Amino acid sequence: MTKILSLALLAGGIALIICGLNANQSVGSDVSRFFTGSPTDRSLWLLIGGIVVAVVGLGGLMRGSKTP
Repeated sequence: MTKILSLALLAGGIALIICGLNANQSVGSDVSRFFTGSPTDRSLWLLIGGIVVAVVGLGGLMRGSKTP
């Protein structure tokens, strides 16, 4: 059960990273980057959240289960 949850977290994290990259390359993010020098908050939160969730999922897969 732990491996299934870890795999789901890893897949969800990768999906969030992809959404964050797409949001980072959007027109709204380009306009924000032009005026403020940084992309939109939404794209940053998607990227950061995706990385955190993917690392947690990968850590769960690497740890393995202790039941035989």
